[in-house]
Amino acid sequence: MAAVKKDIIGKLQEQILNLQGVKPGRNAHAIDFGLGIISSAFPGNVFPLAALHEFLATNPEDAAASGGFISVLLSTLMKKNGVCLWISAQRKIFPPSLITFGLSPERIIFIDLQKEKDVLWASEEALKCESLAAVVTELDEMSFAQSRRLQLVIEKSRVTAFVIRKNAEKLSSTLAAARWRISAMPSGTIDGLPGLGFARWHVELLKVKNGIPGSWMIEYAAGVFKPVKEVPFNDLKIRKAV
Repeated sequence: MAAVKKDIIGKLQEQILNLQGVKPGRNAHAIDFGLGIISSAFPGNVFPLAALHEFLATNPEDAAASGGFISVLLSTLMKKNGVCLWISAQRKIFPPSLITFGLSPERIIFIDLQKEKDVLWASEEALKCESLAAVVTELDEMSFAQSRRLQLVIEKSRVTAFVIRKNAEKLSSTLAAARWRISAMPSGTIDGLPGLGFARWHVELLKVKNGIPGSWMIEYAAGVFKPVKEVPFNDLKIRKAV
């Protein structure tokens, strides 16, 4: 009975997506990013590829957390082939640290520029290259018109774009298919030993086209995302991996 109900719900979801203009063929080569429960927020439970993903950050910690989360996505996206461009005016990321997230830094071309307008121009030109696996852009602001230009290029090249907005206090409207906010969380101990544990993030999907926004706490360890729950204890909140 449960299987029949699941099949009926799945067919209804497909019909709704068709009415919304989502074509199944667009993600025919869908990739499993191992996001677990987060995947249920995407249309058809499939991570949006060939799309613009916007990450909001209001402080250096959130920007670093966004970079880490994106690195995990890139490690899956670039498993077979491809090169990624990372474009910024004030790059803070330390390339060797990307190994922690399963990403080989030698497969990323870092482009450091002086002005924001040059970063946007370089990103637009890079997204025209169909052989790239993805383009990561760090900038302060992005207007609706600028996001429109990037989206038009993406529709032709089918290259996925990740934009980290490092000065996102003022929220502006963009054409991003998904808008994220990634915040760092204290890591848990490993087997009760002192020191740093695995990376933990509070992931907020603020907007997703034809999907369902949500909020999750996750831990990334050895290439796997695990949910994290908060358990009240002596009027404190202790985060515990499950």
